[in-house]
Amino acid sequence: MSVALWVVVPYIALTIFVVGHVWRWRTDQFGWTTRTTQLLESRLLRLGSPLFHLGVFAAIGGHVLGLLVPKSWTEALGVSEHLYHLVSVGAGTVAGVMVVAGLALLLARRFTNPRVRRTTTRMDKALFAVMALVILLGMGETVGRNLLGGGYDYRATVAVWFRGVLTFQPDPGTMVNVPLVYQLHALSAWVFVAMWPFTRLVHVWSAPIAYLWRPYVVYRRRTTRPRAGARHVAPAPLGRAAEDTGQAVTQAHQPTP
Repeated sequence: MSVALWVVVPYIALTIFVVGHVWRWRTDQFGWTTRTTQLLESRLLRLGSPLFHLGVFAAIGGHVLGLLVPKSWTEALGVSEHLYHLVSVGAGTVAGVMVVAGLALLLARRFTNPRVRRTTTRMDKALFAVMALVILLGMGETVGRNLLGGGYDYRATVAVWFRGVLTFQPDPGTMVNVPLVYQLHALSAWVFVAMWPFTRLVHVWSAPIAYLWRPYVVYRRRTTRPRAGARHVAPAPLGRAAEDTGQAVTQAHQPTP
C-alpha cells in the first residue's frame, strides 16, 4: 500500500499531466483558454480574482521553498528551525486566507449568478471541488497543525519524499508515519495535477508573466478617433439620406438623350 500511494500514484499523475497537455494542445487549441465570464459579471471578479491569484502565487512560492530547498541549506545560511517555522506559518497563513477568501468569492459568483452558472461545465465543478479540498487540507496543515497543534517538521519527511519522486528515487517509507492531514493533502494534490490538462488551468502556460498585468478582455473601439485638425462632418439625417439615395437611383435609370 505504501508503494502504491507514494510511488505509483505520483508517477501516474505526472504521466497524465505531461501526456494530457500534449494531447490537449494537439487536439483542442481553440479550447486552450480561461473561458472568461467577465462580460457576464465583473464586480465580484474584480475583488475575488486578485485575492485568489496573489494568494496562490504566494502559496506556490512557499511550497517551492519548503519542498525543494533542503533543510541543511537554510541552516547553512543561518536560518534556524524556529525562525523558519515562524516565517513559514505566518506567511502561509496570510497566503491561505487570501486563497480561501478569493476562492469563496469566485465560487459564490459562479453559482449565484445565473448567467455565469450556465457557463460552468461538469469538469469545472470537479476542478473546483478538488481545488477546494487541496486548499482546505493545506490550511489544516498550516493553521491546525503548525499554528495551533505545536508544529510538525515536514521538511524531514514530506519534502524528502517529494524530492525523491522528482529525482526518480522515491522512498515510500518516509511517508508512513506522516500525520494524516499531510498524507491527504499530498494525495489530493496529485489528483489535482492529473486533472490539470483537461481543465481551464492550461491557460497558465500561455503567458505566465504577462498574464499578471494584462486586461481580462481586450476591447476594440467600433469607430476610430478623429485625427487632430480633421474636419468633422455631421452625418445626414436618415430621411435626407434616403431622399438623396432615391434621387441618385432615379437619375441612374434615366435614359441618356
